[in-house]
Amino acid sequence: MSSPVTASERTVRHAFGNVLAFFVLILIGVLAFSIRLFSVIKYESVIHEFDPYFNYRVTQFLTRNGIYDFWNWFDDRTWYPLGRVIGGTVYPGLTLTAGTLWWVLHSLNIPLSVETVCVFTAPTFSAFASWATYLLTKEVKGPGAGLAAAALLGMVPSYISRSVAGSYDNEAVAIFALIFTFFLYIKTLNTGSLFYATLNAISYFYMVCSWGGYTFIINLIPMHVLLCIVTGRYSPRLYIAYAPLVVLGTLLAALVPVVGFNAVMTSEHFASFLVFIIIHVVALVYYIKGILSPRMFKVAVTLVLSIGLAVCCAVIAILIAVVASSPTKGWSGRSLSLLDPTYASKYIPIIASVSEHQPPTWPSYFMDINVLAFLVPAGIIACFLPLSDASSFAVLYIVTSVYFSGVMVRLMLVLAPAACIMSGIALSEAFDALTGSIKFHLLGFSIENSQAGAGDASPDNVPAQKNAVKSDASENTLKERTSRKSKKKEKEREKEEQDGKSSLKSQIKRLQVLPFEASIIGVFLLILLGAFYAVHCVWAAAEAYSAPSIVLTSHTQSGLHVFDDFREAYAWLRHNTEVDDKVASWWDYGYQTTAMANRTVIVDNNTWNNTHIATVGTAMSSPEKAAWEIFNSLDVKYVLVVFGGLVGYPSDDINKFLWMVRIGGGVFPHIKEPDYLRDGQYRIDSQATPTMLNCLMYKLSYYRFVDTDGKGFDRVRQTEIGKKYFKLTHFEEVFTTHHWMVRIYKLKPQKNRIRGKSKKSKSKASSTASSTKRRINKNPWL
Repeated sequence: MSSPVTASERTVRHAFGNVLAFFVLILIGVLAFSIRLFSVIKYESVIHEFDPYFNYRVTQFLTRNGIYDFWNWFDDRTWYPLGRVIGGTVYPGLTLTAGTLWWVLHSLNIPLSVETVCVFTAPTFSAFASWATYLLTKEVKGPGAGLAAAALLGMVPSYISRSVAGSYDNEAVAIFALIFTFFLYIKTLNTGSLFYATLNAISYFYMVCSWGGYTFIINLIPMHVLLCIVTGRYSPRLYIAYAPLVVLGTLLAALVPVVGFNAVMTSEHFASFLVFIIIHVVALVYYIKGILSPRMFKVAVTLVLSIGLAVCCAVIAILIAVVASSPTKGWSGRSLSLLDPTYASKYIPIIASVSEHQPPTWPSYFMDINVLAFLVPAGIIACFLPLSDASSFAVLYIVTSVYFSGVMVRLMLVLAPAACIMSGIALSEAFDALTGSIKFHLLGFSIENSQAGAGDASPDNVPAQKNAVKSDASENTLKERTSRKSKKKEKEREKEEQDGKSSLKSQIKRLQVLPFEASIIGVFLLILLGAFYAVHCVWAAAEAYSAPSIVLTSHTQSGLHVFDDFREAYAWLRHNTEVDDKVASWWDYGYQTTAMANRTVIVDNNTWNNTHIATVGTAMSSPEKAAWEIFNSLDVKYVLVVFGGLVGYPSDDINKFLWMVRIGGGVFPHIKEPDYLRDGQYRIDSQATPTMLNCLMYKLSYYRFVDTDGKGFDRVRQTEIGKKYFKLTHFEEVFTTHHWMVRIYKLKPQKNRIRGKSKKSKSKASSTASSTKRRINKNPWL
């Protein structure tokens, strides 16, 4: 017979479970860090993509000059001739985090370079994000679901794409801040602790410092608070979880220079203030209900609701008056693009031109979250069994993130934690049900028999037997004997009732138990599903998301080919041009040019000035002479274009050219997109329009291209170019990389441009000053 489980045994089991969970979390953190090192192992320790190069350059300035110079830094090497105030236009969370890590390591005599710290910041915080996911899911459905969700997030490809070693972007630390803020909100909601509420506001402040996606938090939490109020789930814990976040969080957010008064003046934040008023009205109603009689309560509620509605209407009227003067009603362009997916394509082509702002395709969901897409519905169902404040928040999180991920492929990153949480809950519930069924079949009957045999020796019966023996030996009165008999009868009756309840519970449990064979097959399928997910995630980390965009590779029959043209071009600019020379290119390459070539650029990836970008787009779309005048007015010395027609690189400037036309035409009406299309089709072959064949972008891309193979065959567009033989009159080629991926041209000086005309005028007796003025066209862009 088995002995009952004592309190000490339960304590030992609980402690063992906590220790085991701790070591599992350590392994999950190691997994999350190591799976993101394929980029370093296969290539080298290098910064990836475009935006990370700006963040790396800012971090270098911070570690070299200090925090005060960072806040006051005016960068004259970007957006020439306007410049940019860095301290007031960046989210400083990532830079300050990496700078602090570098300072701590150097304080410990660990001499890592700034670049090394930047490369490994994202993998480090991916481990932190996995642990934060465990804490959040544990508050929703328990530690088992938390461990499953943490393991899933550590490997999910959507998050890996933004957190591989070298991906030094804001999302590297922002996803951790997002999940940790949600955890502290749920923790406060479950405990009602003002300590966790204060930590929640501080975590929200760190999120505001790190990423503009903080508006997702300050809108999702008010939505959940309003949902709880509407469904009758208001409690003082809800008030403590929300009110300090709005007050303290908004005050802290206003301290971030890039946010400032936008924390109280833009429409993205108004929902939190409106819900803040509503929750105070509800709290006042509940308070009055506790101190007044029912009749007086009705009168007071009428008064409170009347005043509350009046205040809400007044606040709404003020907000409408504040935002009415704005063309976008106080919303930013990116926010309007989320609410109306067609807004950017209609009014802000600079946002629509970014590939990560396009809607995702169905295969991208399978690529980025894989089998989690099929587990999410099961997790949502599990959250309703039973429904709590924490589980309702998880459901609201997944619903909103699914919508936003369907608008922008970039926001698949926000969906990944929610999908991992739901999938972790589904896997945990399924595994508990299947293993419970197996345990019931293997141990259920023997446990029931042993419990029935040990019923007389249960802790409830032992004291009764001892008391009966002591009573027989010491007391002999009839009254006491009858009282003992009545007590025994009552205990026997209670025991029979407990036996009946236990038998009923065992019958219900048997009805919920799955067949033994089905349970075994189910556990095997869950393990197989996890193995398939792990294999896919490792493949995505090793092949799909590890290659840095600045160094490209290609596998052919002859072996591995490495294309290092970008660094080759930036090195040429750094060593063969003057320090004060200005370089014009499309905005995609601005950050890299400034960071790696150390040269002044006209536009870069910040895209804060649409007119300046439209000017560059207009120059690229114009004939050679007009383009020279535009660039010369901007004091440009070199023009850089990216061309992939020789090696088949699809992300070149010819494929981006229509966006240059659209952005330029949005500011300068003489640039019209139909002029570059033949029957509505974008062509670069013999059927291309004369406007297309004579624009600067076409000439700089295909100059001397026919010399490579004698035909001028473009491997990206899969056609022969239309205009093969031409000469440049206002630009001269100064450098082309080994694989022709980057081409650099220099503006010819003005005296070379007019020399031919001056020779023709030598036969004239004299040239007056007025005729010279007529020869030199005035630049319309000055």
